[in-house]
Amino acid sequence: MDFEAFKLNTSIAASIKAMGYVEPTPIQVKALPPVLEGRDVMGQAQTGTGKTAVFVLPILQRLLNQKRGPVRALIVAPTRELAEQIHMAIIDMGRNTGARSVTVYGGVGMEPQLRSLRAGTDIVVACPGRLLDHIERRTVDLSQVEVLVLDEADRMLDMGFLPDIRRIISYLPKKRQTMLFSATLPEDIRRLAHEFMHDPVAVLTGTSAPVETVSHALYPVPQHLKTPLLIELLRKTDTRSVLVFTRTKHRAKRLGETLVGAGFKATSIQGNLSQNKRQAAMDGFRSGAFRILVATDIAARGIDVSTISHVINFDIPNTADAYTHRIGRTGRVERSGDAFTLVTRDDEGMINTIERLLGSRIERRVLPNFDYNRPAPARDQNVSHHGRPSGQFNGPGRYGRQRPSMGARGMRRW
Repeated sequence: MDFEAFKLNTSIAASIKAMGYVEPTPIQVKALPPVLEGRDVMGQAQTGTGKTAVFVLPILQRLLNQKRGPVRALIVAPTRELAEQIHMAIIDMGRNTGARSVTVYGGVGMEPQLRSLRAGTDIVVACPGRLLDHIERRTVDLSQVEVLVLDEADRMLDMGFLPDIRRIISYLPKKRQTMLFSATLPEDIRRLAHEFMHDPVAVLTGTSAPVETVSHALYPVPQHLKTPLLIELLRKTDTRSVLVFTRTKHRAKRLGETLVGAGFKATSIQGNLSQNKRQAAMDGFRSGAFRILVATDIAARGIDVSTISHVINFDIPNTADAYTHRIGRTGRVERSGDAFTLVTRDDEGMINTIERLLGSRIERRVLPNFDYNRPAPARDQNVSHHGRPSGQFNGPGRYGRQRPSMGARGMRRW
């Protein structure tokens, strides 16, 4: 099957061909027909499966040969990075259609957005908070919206945006096409779909399990040796583009600076950066100017770089679903990828949860010639994410009394 089967307008088809797309992905095969028919669709799909085209292409098709007026399509996304990614997809796929798109999100000045909205636009791609600001100021008219898209709905739920979503929907016409996409479909998301969608077509292209093109490995290590191990791992591994995840903003910033000091082409993104600096970091990572990007979960939302060869969890995520979201950045369609996770003894519970999700035990690896018995500094300021000074394993558990350092032999037993 190819894209010709969808009978898209020739101007849209030409853009798709110019972008190098030939065969549609599974979610495109399943979801594009009902979306093009105007049906409401609730889709479950992982990051990197091609879901953006599922809503962008039908929106562009709908906008063709119709008079310009108020906003006709509204796409709501959880983060600025994802909003910009969708906006760029609209530009690329709709370059021959004349469709206009505007992004609306916080962290940047209001005035440029006001000018763009006043000039007129067909599509608004927005984050919930700033969109509500514009609604309350009456600087955006949503009375003629024909299509609503809620992208990465589970992340918007995690970030506390559900009340904002309900408020935004209250300003939209009741007669409209609604699409909702999510990597997981928890009960709150299903209730939202039932509340605001009309007889939706459910399109499920997989569960929350990680993609099969990703291989997994654990690197057990004492907390105080995580950074030295990461540096050696990066030096000894053949990588193209690496995304490193940390649990906190402070750790992302500090680790990014440490990697630069070690001679790597690295940068970091986290919530305290200005939008200009975030965009510069993202652009540099996409272009290859930076080979390594350190990020937190929220800051990384919207990252869509097809050449990412490795995802490294410097800190293990809080949930198995978060693990799925992280490693979904590598092993994209027709590519393989690697997911490495640096783990301490405190992470055992989450490791068991992730292994149940995978359905198999993850390989434990020891980096050759790395000194795992190096003692922690007497006054180590690097506090672990459990609040204890790093390098100390001083709690009861199935391992009994625990030593300051695991040692390579202890890691092999684990």
